[in-house]
Amino acid sequence: MPVLDMSLQELFSYKGTNPRPEDFDDYWTKALSEMKSLGTGYTLEPADITIPFGTCYSLFFTGVGGAQVHAKLVKPAKTGSKHPALITFHGYKSASGDWFDKLPYAAAGFTVASLDCRGQGGKSEDCSSVLGNTDSGHIIRGLSDSPEKLLYRQIFLDTAQLASIIMAMEDVDESRVGVTGASQGGALSIACAALEPRVARVASVYPFLSDYKRVWDIDLIHQAYAELKTYFRKYDPTHEREHEIFERLGYIDVQNLSPRIKAKVLFAVGLADDVCPPSSQFAAYNKIRSEKEIVVYPDFGHEYLDGLADRIFKFMMGL
Repeated sequence: MPVLDMSLQELFSYKGTNPRPEDFDDYWTKALSEMKSLGTGYTLEPADITIPFGTCYSLFFTGVGGAQVHAKLVKPAKTGSKHPALITFHGYKSASGDWFDKLPYAAAGFTVASLDCRGQGGKSEDCSSVLGNTDSGHIIRGLSDSPEKLLYRQIFLDTAQLASIIMAMEDVDESRVGVTGASQGGALSIACAALEPRVARVASVYPFLSDYKRVWDIDLIHQAYAELKTYFRKYDPTHEREHEIFERLGYIDVQNLSPRIKAKVLFAVGLADDVCPPSSQFAAYNKIRSEKEIVVYPDFGHEYLDGLADRIFKFMMGL
């Protein structure tokens, strides 16, 4: 069995390395209060695609900081009873994807929403104003400012706000809402379920944004995490502030949010993943206290995992 950073036995007992801020819970309590003050209002615009079993829309809502946030929305044909919903999150620097990706769930009777993350590849607006580096990635956006200026704070809140909006729709059963995504999408699925505890099911695939210090320690600060090295080189070249920097990153570390999840969780990891190393993912998985299952792909990395889409579909059909 390939071993990138730990044996499988060690992975199942690993609890994470990155420091957790002492005021972590207060930080997110205040953040959620700000988000909830915005309500669950939204607007819809018809999309330029027609399907025989539902309707497609662009959904817009005002997120924290006044940003206009966009999601693709597919509503199934009315059945006269409330139905389940699925919210999907995309990979880093990408977007909500083609309509086609959402249609199997809509055909199965789900409302489907797919978020465009602020400032990435879709239509959502990033209107934040921060001190320091803004040119090399979203992990470090706001890292030189106050913790409230961290961009992923705002994106995490967008996921929870979108979930609340979907749950408030009159034809959606708020107790039957699932979330899923891979890489950044896997991390956002964890964050969403942690911040909106009514989420019933989570399918998180090799999540990003977990245990930053561990990724640093095993020298896998490249590809998705390369911006951390950029930040140190520009703002702390002798690492005098290393602990402070990693502690601040702890506010947006999904392993610290994982214990809040109440949903049933399906997790997937490739043991040859050198983009989001397995130990960083297990740091999040091992802290989940709700019912959970992990699917291990010994020979796979940060790539398509054979058979997993079908498994997730069956998992979500249990809603």
